[in-house]
Amino acid sequence: MKILSWNINGIRAVIRKGFLYFLKKEKPDVLLLQEIKISDKDILKEKFDFLNYTEYWNSAERPGYSGTAILIKNNLNVKPINVSNGIRQKIFDSEGRIQTLEFKKYFLINTYFPHANHELTRLGFKIKFNQAITKYLNKLQKIKPVIIGGDFNVAHQDIDLARPKDNVGNPGFTDEERKWMSGFLKNNFIDTYRYINKDKIQYSWWSYRFDVRARNIGWRIDYLCVSNKIVKNVKKAFILDKILGSDHCPVGIEIKQ
Repeated sequence: MKILSWNINGIRAVIRKGFLYFLKKEKPDVLLLQEIKISDKDILKEKFDFLNYTEYWNSAERPGYSGTAILIKNNLNVKPINVSNGIRQKIFDSEGRIQTLEFKKYFLINTYFPHANHELTRLGFKIKFNQAITKYLNKLQKIKPVIIGGDFNVAHQDIDLARPKDNVGNPGFTDEERKWMSGFLKNNFIDTYRYINKDKIQYSWWSYRFDVRARNIGWRIDYLCVSNKIVKNVKKAFILDKILGSDHCPVGIEIKQ
């Protein structure tokens, strides 16, 4: 199974920038999307069934903000048993940040973690979200293994961003966020990219400012992590950093079903 995750920074914007060509070329079995920025009433205008995908949308209550979506190939051998949005906490669910697919052997989670914001005005909110999703994942892991993908909005280690010394304490590289990520990975989760690629340097996000993507001054803040029970099934973990259309690029894994 080929699973891709991509913060597209707006579904309508990324369609204008070649999203359909990307979908036809990469042919993911499952595609996790974050920051879809579309309201429920506009979703019907953005359909991909003609490309043989079933879609599950999770819009934020606030128009043009946040939100997640999942595309699943219709001819996928292993079908989801259940699809659900949220974790039954309105403060987070109103922003459309979590979706859960239940398969026979594991859960697959699509997540868009909050950004701490400039001057860290949302750091407290993000830490509460982190704690809530940790509790949620712990419950799921007692039932069966978990795969979680999405924009985590944190660079875990110095190797995960181009200029770590310049960014200490900045959103996405605060002690609080990095400490949570360390704890998360100690809680029976594996960062698949780092597990497969060891010390390889690649990034998944670049600021739109100062032409930094052309100079590859980026951050790796998008992840696909798996419960350690199934990490042996991960055959590839990769970053498609040549794919344009957003300030993020897709990340992916190939995992034995």
